[in-house]
Amino acid sequence: MQSNVLGGELQCCCQSPMTGFYRDGFCKTGPGDTGIHTVCVEVTEEFLEFSRERGNDLSTPVPSGIFPALSPGTAGASA
Repeated sequence: MQSNVLGGELQCCCQSPMTGFYRDGFCKTGPGDTGIHTVCVEVTEEFLEFSRERGNDLSTPVPSGIFPALSPGTAGASA
């Protein structure tokens, strides 16, 4: 079982949109998570721009529907 930084139970970060590497709303990680999605954040325009400039455009939805996109004020699991 994964725990939070204080050793307690993980709490859901966000379910709308469903975030996290496993798209379960939690900041869980595993061997396939090369981005290490272990921090829950409330995104800002500055964060989205920072990520986009580094090749991780979180403000554009993935066509397959796996990722609906983030906008300022939404929560998400990030590295």
